[in-house]
Order: sequence, then structure tokens, then C-alpha cells
Amino acid sequence: MEFGWSPEERAHRQRIRDLLADTLPEDWETLSSHGPGSDFQTAYSEEFCALLADKDLLVPNWPEEHGGKAAPVWLQFILGEEMWAAGEPRGGQYMNINWLGPTLIHFGTPDQRERFLPPIREGRAIWCQGFSEPGAGSDLAALRTTAQPVEGGYRVTGAKLWTSYAGKAGHCFLLARLPAVEGGPTGKAAIVILLVDMSSPGIQVKQIPALIGEGDIHEVFFDDVFVPAADRLGAEGQAWDIITYSLQNERTGIARYEFSRRILDRAVARLKEEGRWQDPVIQDRAARALMLCEAARMLVYRVVDSKAHELPPDAFPSVARWAVVQADNGVNDFVSEFLPDGLLGDDPVLLAHHQRAIAAGIASGAAEIQLNLVARRWLKLPGEPKR
Repeated sequence: MEFGWSPEERAHRQRIRDLLADTLPEDWETLSSHGPGSDFQTAYSEEFCALLADKDLLVPNWPEEHGGKAAPVWLQFILGEEMWAAGEPRGGQYMNINWLGPTLIHFGTPDQRERFLPPIREGRAIWCQGFSEPGAGSDLAALRTTAQPVEGGYRVTGAKLWTSYAGKAGHCFLLARLPAVEGGPTGKAAIVILLVDMSSPGIQVKQIPALIGEGDIHEVFFDDVFVPAADRLGAEGQAWDIITYSLQNERTGIARYEFSRRILDRAVARLKEEGRWQDPVIQDRAARALMLCEAARMLVYRVVDSKAHELPPDAFPSVARWAVVQADNGVNDFVSEFLPDGLLGDDPVLLAHHQRAIAAGIASGAAEIQLNLVARRWLKLPGEPKR
């Protein structure tokens, strides 16, 4: 679908496509099918992200004082579309670019920016995010990992679940809760954000075997882990505002619809080769999947445009997030129905999309939770009556 791109934006997209064509290994489709968290893709991301950084393509929208070019938001977003459509050669580092780096720029201390931003903008940092817990998945306000204040910092105890890239990460963007004390903060006000060194004593990481990709998700256990006060992001009581800022970027930062659209194009091309495309049922289902992809694209573009115009955050990213999940599932359903052999190892790219689609409604906030947020914060619908 054509969009009203400027000549600069079109040239930027073509530059990225040319770089991908010239740089990615010949067997990239097979290698990238293992997922952004795989051993190969993690190692390759350090090489590839360093190349992007050398060409001023890794963090072009960052402020110049932090190593960027102060480029428009749209240029960074175009990069994300092309990277995800190509199988995400940035590996887990896409997270640094989408939301973690901007959050550190906006809320970090000068010392934190000096320590953490250079490795990110140079393409040599792997982070994980310690959000979800057993019993506190998309409901971040229910988390129970504790951060006990002690002299010089905090002692962290608890567990995190479904933590992407934890097995390779050097640091964790961790949410924890201050212990309840009489007269102290409660609820969301008691949450703190800690930038945890993953080599700290007391941290144990266990990989969770999963269908969605090699090395993608983990359990992380914290047993009386000391975190210096200098590694707390923001003030005590400020964490929820920081989380809200971060999630505005995180929940629409992955251009899943772009990957889904290219998978749909790939499936249609294969159906044409097999002489099956003239079936009106197949054409109808393909059109429905295409509609979902392009609807998701336009809704995400609305979120990006709000950022480009520096509008205050609102609940619309949850609307866009739901649409992206529908696009992923729509294309996955189409492929599953009409090209099932591709999901049995016949085509590693179709299989990779299938695996990603399984997690689409869970990662970055469960889809059902997003619908609740849409109902409450966007549609302003009344909640259930109290009994």
C-alpha cells in the first residue's frame, strides 16, 4: 500500500533495503527463522548493529548530544519496518532502539546516560525487561518482586517470567515494589525501576522451551540481589509515569504487520505457482488478511504521527496493538488453511511467522488486556458495577 512518503523518506527506505540486500547472508531466511533470541541472531546482531551505527542508521532520531542525528521520528520507524520485515537482523537490540534508549534519554541521570547510552548507540548492548511475573502478566500494577531499601541501594527478591533475551542480556530494566510500611507509598506509587547488572550475585536465569523461537523467553530469579541506588531510574513514586512513557513506544514499536504483509505476499505467490490462486475462496480470504494488515498499518501510523507532532500520550496505542494482533492472526490463519505444508518445515519463513503469531497476542501486553484499556481509556465505557 502506498503512503504519502516524502522523497527523503522514500530514499531512506531504499537505502535500508539496499543495505539489507548487500549485507545479509545468502541463507539468512533459514538462519533468521530461529528467532531474534537465538545464538546465531544474537551474535549476528552485534555485527549488524555496529554496521548500522557506522552508517548513522541505528539511532538517527536520537538527539545529537546523545549520538544521534535528531532525525524525524518517521525515519526511525521506517528502519523498524524494514528490519522486522527482513527477519529482524538487529536481534534483541531492536528493544534498545524502540523504547529503552529513549526512556533513558528522557528520564536517566547524566551518569546513567553516560554509562548506558554509548553501548546502545554503538550496537553492542543486549537488555531484557523484567516486567511480567507469575500472577502479574499484563497487569504490571500487581507485581510482587520486592526492592528492600538498604544502605547504598536496594535488595531485590522475586521472580520474573516470559523475559525475552534474558539469557544473553547484560542488563535488565526491572520493575519491583517497595515493601509496605505504615505511611509509605502503596499501589503504583510503590513501584521502582532498577537498571540491574545481570552478572550480579543472586540472579538465576532459566530458559523456557517454547514454540515461538530459540532463546526467546526465560524465567529470572532474584535472590537478595543488591542494586546500587545510582541504578534506580527516576525517583521513588515516578515509576508509573516512566512505564507509561515506555509502553507508548514498546507496544507499537515492532512492525509485525509489515512482516505479516510480506508473508501474505509470499503465500499468494506460492499459490499462484501451484495454480490455485483462481479459487475465489482463496482470493476472498487473502483480501481479508490484506485488509487486516493495512488497517493495522494505518492505526500504527496514527500513533507514530502523534509522536512526530509531540502530542501527549493517550490510549490509542492499545487500539493499534489490538489491530496488529488481528493482522498477525489473520495472515497466520490464511497460511494455516491454504499452505499447511509450509508450517511443517517446507518453508522456514512461513513457519517463523507462524511461531511469531502464536505470541502476538501475549507479548507486549496481552490482547485481552489491551481491549480492557481501549474500553476504559479510549471509549470511556463504564466498568462493571460493584457488588
